[in-house]
Order: sequence, then C-alpha cells, then structure tokens
Amino acid sequence: MKKILVVEDDADIQEVLKNYLMAEGYEVRLAEDGVEGLAAFQSWGPDLVLLDVMLPKVDGFAVLELIRKESLVPVLMVTARDSVEDQVRGFHLQADDYIPKPFDMPVLLCKIAAVLRRTGRTEQKKDLVYGGLKLDEEGHHLFNEGQEVELTQKEFDLLRLFLKNSGRVFTRQNLLDQVWGEDYFGDERIVDTHIKNLRKKLGNQLIETVRGVGYRLEKIKK
Repeated sequence: MKKILVVEDDADIQEVLKNYLMAEGYEVRLAEDGVEGLAAFQSWGPDLVLLDVMLPKVDGFAVLELIRKESLVPVLMVTARDSVEDQVRGFHLQADDYIPKPFDMPVLLCKIAAVLRRTGRTEQKKDLVYGGLKLDEEGHHLFNEGQEVELTQKEFDLLRLFLKNSGRVFTRQNLLDQVWGEDYFGDERIVDTHIKNLRKKLGNQLIETVRGVGYRLEKIKK
C-alpha cells in the first residue's frame, strides 16, 4: 500500500483528501503545519507528499526545499497561491506538479497516479482472494468458486474493505465513514441491510456479527 503524506492546515480539505485517498487504497498521514509535516516525512517515509504552501510555522516552499536536500520523493503542491511567480518558484524547487485550489478530486487522483507511475513507485494491484472468493479491484468483478457474482457499488466497497482488513472488527459508524462517507447522515441500519444482501449473494456467513460491536471477516489463515 502506497503512503501519502498530506501537509495541509485546513481541516476540511484534510478530511476530503484523506477520505478520497483511502478509498483509492492509499495509506494516509496528515500534518497541519510545516514543522509537523517535515517530522512526519522523516519518520514515516511516504511515497508521495501533497503539500500546501501557506502553512503555519514553516511554509510549503521551505518544506519542499528541505525535503529536496535529502530525497527525490514526489511532491505535489496543492495551494490557493496560483500566481505564475509562485508556480515557477515551486517548479524551480523541484515540485513534481503545482495544482491550484480549488481542484477537482478525480483530476488530482489521476495526477497522483501518473506521478507514481512516472517515478516507478506504483505497485501492481492484485486480486483479493479469500477462500473461494476472488475480487478483481480494477475490473470491478467478484467471483465465488469461479462464478461471477453481481454486486452493487456499496456491496463491492464493503466487501473490498473487509477483504483488505480481515480479522478487524468494524462498527457501523466505521463502515459508514469509509464506504458512505463522513457526510452521510442517514439511518446507520443501512449497513445491516447491505451486509444481509452480501451474505445472501455469497451464500455463506463469511462476514460475522460481533455482538454489541459490529462486523468482521475472519482473518485468512495462511
């Protein structure tokens, strides 16, 4: 799983970026100022950095300059400072891209994937396999004992989350946040309905109920 460090002081933008990036399968760490961002970069070793310019304590240009003294890790500047002078400065400091705010999230995700491919930091996605189940993330197919099973988008996203985190117990709120999004304010019992439908389609009880807590997929025994 590729690691992305988000250095951004706006809490709302932090959450949007985190949710979208995690949904794409990235591991995400957040930092809200330049000092915290540099510390996280040095201790965590991300595969890519999303870096704002207008940061408390140490601004993004200084952060980038310090990063470049020790690493060529991809850095994408994501900032409201969109003047030609600022963009040129960013590229002179060896930013891999300069993305003005506001930005379209699908475009940003494409730029991230492109930079990771170009720098050789991508990894081949493999099918998720559990017993007789095989989930093809890229083709969006699920096979059970070789037979394709039709899933709705939310069923697919739920099953993918369980397969990637076998053994972990998820509360309904965990599942709502990661599959429906943190801005969902409907009935949390919608999770139970989708779990019930998944069980019917898979013809088994792979997704277990942990009474009083939530749901889990038993950890795969190797």
